[in-house]
Amino acid sequence: MRVEGVLQAKGADVVSVGPETTLQEAAVVLRSRRIGALLVLNTSGAVQGILSERDIVTAVAEKGADALASAVSTVMTTDVVSCLPSDTVEALMSVMTDHRIRHLPVIADGQLLGIVSIGDVVKRRLSEVSDEAKALQDYITMGR
Repeated sequence: MRVEGVLQAKGADVVSVGPETTLQEAAVVLRSRRIGALLVLNTSGAVQGILSERDIVTAVAEKGADALASAVSTVMTTDVVSCLPSDTVEALMSVMTDHRIRHLPVIADGQLLGIVSIGDVVKRRLSEVSDEAKALQDYITMGR
């Protein structure tokens, strides 16, 4: 299975904020949408960074509650790891493990197509394994 299949199954909805958004505002969006990361887009819609729950917790741990008034741009990850729609689910699992990240924007030809999370990847992989097990079971049953 490829990333494009994951996006087709889950949709290409991307929740994003601007770099001037405060951490407090970003935390509210994360909570209300029940997600773990936000893409930070510039005014032209290009990915400028990614902000995770971990980034917010780190900022609050280092600076206290006053950190929540800071702009997202002060704590976001700017070296954003992304993937292509043609990448395999197995490749994504490896990238996520190697970089210790849980979210990957899907970008092709400079265009943001969506975002996949580790949950999306695991869900897709479990579906594949289930389908393979069913096919093997059918094969064995038919062979008798």
